[in-house]
Amino acid sequence: MKLTTTPYGLRATAAEVIEGLDLTGRRMIVTGGASGLGAETVRALAGAGAQVTIATRNPAIAQPLLEELPGTRAVALDLSDLASVRAFCADWSGPVDALIANAGVMMLPTREVNAQGWEMQLATNYLGHFALAAGLHSALQAAERPRVVVLSSGAQLRAGFDFDDPQFDQRPYDPFLAYAQSKTADVLLAVGISRRWAEDGITANACAPGWIHTNLTRHIDRATMQALGAMDADGNLLTPDYYKTPAQGAATTVLLAASPLVEGVTGQYFEDNQQAEIVDGGPEPMAGVAKWAIDPTAADRLWDHASPLVN
Repeated sequence: MKLTTTPYGLRATAAEVIEGLDLTGRRMIVTGGASGLGAETVRALAGAGAQVTIATRNPAIAQPLLEELPGTRAVALDLSDLASVRAFCADWSGPVDALIANAGVMMLPTREVNAQGWEMQLATNYLGHFALAAGLHSALQAAERPRVVVLSSGAQLRAGFDFDDPQFDQRPYDPFLAYAQSKTADVLLAVGISRRWAEDGITANACAPGWIHTNLTRHIDRATMQALGAMDADGNLLTPDYYKTPAQGAATTVLLAASPLVEGVTGQYFEDNQQAEIVDGGPEPMAGVAKWAIDPTAADRLWDHASPLVN
């Protein structure tokens, strides 16, 4: 399979990958768009003329961004609460040109579950976004060339989806393993959408933003941060050479959401603005997408597993 390539490298910014592109009239939703990577995604898309809706648990946090970017709005959405997702979808009117599933939680130190009994990382990172996409299916279908972008992570290389015990009911809860499973599920969501909604003209891809200092990493312990070279002995943040700025981290997301360079590409996984190679998952690979994360059979199985909760 020939991989999709672009002229942009890992240091390109979100604004650079769509420089000169006019998104006027395009309506886009960015979950978790009030801060971090989401905010940089919103800045780039709105800066190119798109009408962006920030979907966030606390719209008040988005106020500075709304003042910075006139025409942008913020709407309440709690992805861990399916009632909140349904309410957001019910209130939406008109087409959606791009749905960017950016929000997420990472490495919750103790096992938490939502109202449906789903482990909270899986419930937030995957199930809420699955329900959101399903609830907005007709709105996506109404757009001219609709796209869905699902933020995953290199963590998908470390764990497949455990269909026997996805909620850690029997196995001991492991914060990183739960996170890795949820990020594999996110890639499988993009694959599932590409398989089921292609006839509707909807494309979907997943991506990894890379290592960035954002609020997402707040639950990572000090020893791990120090091992990564991202924190000194006194607890001060450091920025290793392999880290990106938030604007660089948002580039691949924005590329997939709006660039003509990836028009028609669907069901794939991108990193550093390039389509990634498919590799064997496990403890060794540092790049690429694991076979288990892009497996169409697993994507269909996960879709069927989650569908009863959102229909």
